[in-house]
Amino acid sequence: MAISSHDAFSASGGGGRRRRRGGRRGALSEINVTPLVDVMLVLLIVFMVSAPLLTVGVPVELPKTEAGSMQDQAEPLTVSIRADGSLFVQEEPVAFAGLSPRLRAMAGDTTKPIYVRADGRAAYSVVAQVMAALSTSGFTSINLITDTGGPSSGGTPAPDAPAG
Repeated sequence: MAISSHDAFSASGGGGRRRRRGGRRGALSEINVTPLVDVMLVLLIVFMVSAPLLTVGVPVELPKTEAGSMQDQAEPLTVSIRADGSLFVQEEPVAFAGLSPRLRAMAGDTTKPIYVRADGRAAYSVVAQVMAALSTSGFTSINLITDTGGPSSGGTPAPDAPAG
């Protein structure tokens, strides 16, 4: 049987004994933040995954470019052009003849930026006509929306592209 010096000191009635009331511990004054950090990290991941899904209204396949992204505006007006040539303002379908009047009514003034989202397979003539209609309507800030990470603008052509 072994005896420690602490046991011998306590048994001898030496000074420095601590008095405890009924063996209870005092209130723990530290806050454990680990569960809070865990919950915050899970919420961060959920919002990072779900945020891009909330911005797409009309499904189009955007062409890829290496241009950088623009700073986000408050609530931009978006014109979407599908591959079949159908037009949408925000998420509502619109005829080509009603495009300019509807945008003028929604924008209020012609300085508000207009974002044009065209499917990569949409006919160039339709995209050009929409851009011309917006320009002749007086809108001064017309922007084309593309996906980033596309082919280089000054590099070697793609393998299936004709050499020029």
